[in-house]
Amino acid sequence: MKTFIRIMKALSDPNRVKIIKLLKQKELCVCEMTALLGLAQPTVSKHLKNLEDAGLVASSREGSWVNYRLAAGDESVYAETMLNNLAGWLDDDPQIQEILARLPQVDRERICAA
Repeated sequence: MKTFIRIMKALSDPNRVKIIKLLKQKELCVCEMTALLGLAQPTVSKHLKNLEDAGLVASSREGSWVNYRLAAGDESVYAETMLNNLAGWLDDDPQIQEILARLPQVDRERICAA
């Protein structure tokens, strides 16, 4: 039951759900998510740590960047189920639509260098 509760708690914050929806589209670094969400870098990092601890997000280093992506869900059937369900949920939400619409304009080189 602990795994289930950890996943549900991780998904109980709207910003963490937004992160999941963003990562469904592509891998992103913290500075890209910071720009898209309008949150401070430490806040985004804390959200990512929470999602990673729940087995919903994974990370890998590429040069000076740490890229985040959705986890495969193989750590937990609950994580896999929620990631699969979230893929089709909330696509009609105005906040999600607005963030996803801005995603193509995010330029890692410009944002992260600032």
